[in-house]
Amino acid sequence: MRAVLCGYYGMGNGGDEALLATLLQLLPEAVTPVVLSGNSAETATRYGVEACPRKSLAAVLSALRQSDLFIWGGGSLMQDATSAVNPFYYGGLMALAQLMGLKTIAWAQGIGPLNRRVSQQVAQFVLQRCDGVSVRDRASAALLNQWQIPGWLAPDPVWALDSQPVKGLWDLPAPRVAVALRQHPWLTAQRLNQIAQALRDFQQATQTCILLVPFQPAKDLAIAQMIQSYLQGPNQILALENPRQLKGLFRGVEMVIAMRFHAVVMAAAAGCRCFALSYDPKVTQIAQDLDLPAWDLDPAVRSDLDPLPAQTYLISKTWIEHYANGAALSEDQQHSLSDRALLHQALLHKVVSLL
Repeated sequence: MRAVLCGYYGMGNGGDEALLATLLQLLPEAVTPVVLSGNSAETATRYGVEACPRKSLAAVLSALRQSDLFIWGGGSLMQDATSAVNPFYYGGLMALAQLMGLKTIAWAQGIGPLNRRVSQQVAQFVLQRCDGVSVRDRASAALLNQWQIPGWLAPDPVWALDSQPVKGLWDLPAPRVAVALRQHPWLTAQRLNQIAQALRDFQQATQTCILLVPFQPAKDLAIAQMIQSYLQGPNQILALENPRQLKGLFRGVEMVIAMRFHAVVMAAAAGCRCFALSYDPKVTQIAQDLDLPAWDLDPAVRSDLDPLPAQTYLISKTWIEHYANGAALSEDQQHSLSDRALLHQALLHKVVSLL
């Protein structure tokens, strides 16, 4: 039995690579995966799977013809906030797989934002024809309910990803605090300068080692390097390609300051104190669901979160207080979320059993 796995894979994004690693971990043993990838050679080598170029129509058609199942996910694939093309690329592949008679699964999806009517129509059309749908957040589940599409709601599957230790991490000075920022229009040069100064002041007050973690180095590394130039204490940039090691990194830190959604997931799963900087509804929602302190980077502040303070000293003061007095998720909460994330695996087994 063969399954085509479609997502934002092979694009150098640690969060999406973690989703792929988790999907491969949870896939039933009877299924042989074929991964559509932006770097098929690297994906094949890293995971020991068959992979083909995601933008080669001939290669994709060949993979679909030889397969029984199409798995679309996970993550925020069906959204038009970052690109208006996304719904048409992913929706088109799903519709093609359905037309060719494959069983189809929309797996661990975060649906939206869908700001254009046509994007909503494409999403609704293909999701209605899926053999199984699972989503990772309440907003996506509410959208499915509005469209009268049955679906399973469970925490992001990366909660259940196995982690691996990071060589040399324990040789770095302790205690450690990780920072995972990303490029975004709302993270202006002025705001980044404020955050860098606040991190410098935070480090001086807490005597911590700052680990700068670019989840997508092509976009995040320059930000990490800029922040590093401000720091006066021990620090390290850690650009990890192995998603299991990326998750394992957070087992060696005390606190995380993160824009990246999967940095929050990985850190919370490892029992770290988390502070979120939201640029997207998915970050806002996980902060609210887990009762995490967070600031909204949106200049219009369209969420229930407070905005990033304008004064640098208030930023560092808040982080210092959270470092000193903040609480991580309890072990029971960590285990509960990891166990519930396995509902995404149950959906895979259910659909595979139909083949």
